[in-house]
Amino acid sequence: MDVMNDEFYMSLALDMAERAQGQTGINPVVGCVVVKDGRLVGIGTHLERGTPHAEVHALQMAGDKASGSTVYVTLEPCSHFGKTPPCSERLISAGVERVVIATEDPNPLVAGKGIELLQNAGIQVEAGVLRDRAFRLNAPFMKYIATGKPYVTLKTASTLDGKIASKTGDSKWISNEEARKRVHTLRHRHQAIMVGVSTVIADDPQLTTRLPVKGINPIRIVVDSRLTIPLESRMLHDSAAPTIILTTELGDPLKKTELQRLGTEVIVCGDGPRVDLRLAMDTLGQREIGSILLEGGGTLNGAMLEEGLVDRVVLFIAPKIVGGLAAPSSFNFSGVERMSDAVTLSDVQFEQLGDNVCITGTPVLP
Repeated sequence: MDVMNDEFYMSLALDMAERAQGQTGINPVVGCVVVKDGRLVGIGTHLERGTPHAEVHALQMAGDKASGSTVYVTLEPCSHFGKTPPCSERLISAGVERVVIATEDPNPLVAGKGIELLQNAGIQVEAGVLRDRAFRLNAPFMKYIATGKPYVTLKTASTLDGKIASKTGDSKWISNEEARKRVHTLRHRHQAIMVGVSTVIADDPQLTTRLPVKGINPIRIVVDSRLTIPLESRMLHDSAAPTIILTTELGDPLKKTELQRLGTEVIVCGDGPRVDLRLAMDTLGQREIGSILLEGGGTLNGAMLEEGLVDRVVLFIAPKIVGGLAAPSSFNFSGVERMSDAVTLSDVQFEQLGDNVCITGTPVLP
């Protein structure tokens, strides 16, 4: 973007917000830029829930130069007292002349009230600059604030023939190193990571974030309807991140006690035979988990997809063919009878990572 205009500065604010993904919990990521007389005089990003918002950081940097300035902010400034004071009042007291907003805040406590406060103070307000990009950036927040449920990103890696392992169960490695690094970035950017107990039994994963620089480890969630997880599993014996097990009334009560003794939270979601996934999403949302990276096998992936609980699919495809009727696939569910009933993806994006291809999109159920 070469032309210096509203989109130029909003793009900079969005770039800064994007870098903070994973740090703000259920709060949105927000970037802010202050411009005065053609000069960039202040920048700021919301870094952690409960700490000053992006506007505060940017105004502090701008100092007296904030008076008469134009402020670019990726989300409507808040107008209520939460864990921090309202940013709209801070902008008013700083004497800014104009505020450019990417997207309105869906939070009922804000929802246009921030814009109204600014306009009533005589500040010129323009909204909708790079709105689509801003909305996609904060899709987890937008869903959580509207529904109270976590935003679920389903990640899977498969061969050209749709297999996630060979017929013997060997799955290391389907994707290349570049793709695997991208997956760890996804882990850093989500509050939680979810797998089925079969993955734990087969791979004994730690489900941590491993990047060239230290990343944030997500909460680990295991779907285990009968509590068959081995007590010696590595994730049960480290402090890298909390571990939650979703089970049913069929789970062994003695095993539940042992797991709790190890510091693992066990949540009963339904009376069986399988975990009630809708109830599980409601329960996790009540625990203020706003985003989940689903790294399940075909059965869990298929169940989540059938229930309409997947918001985004990230599929890595490697140029390999393994064959085998017994080789597991990315999605295992009853299937459709007609191609017109297939789950499709909208808002599809493609990216090449070495010899792998990454396809992302929003699943649309018929």
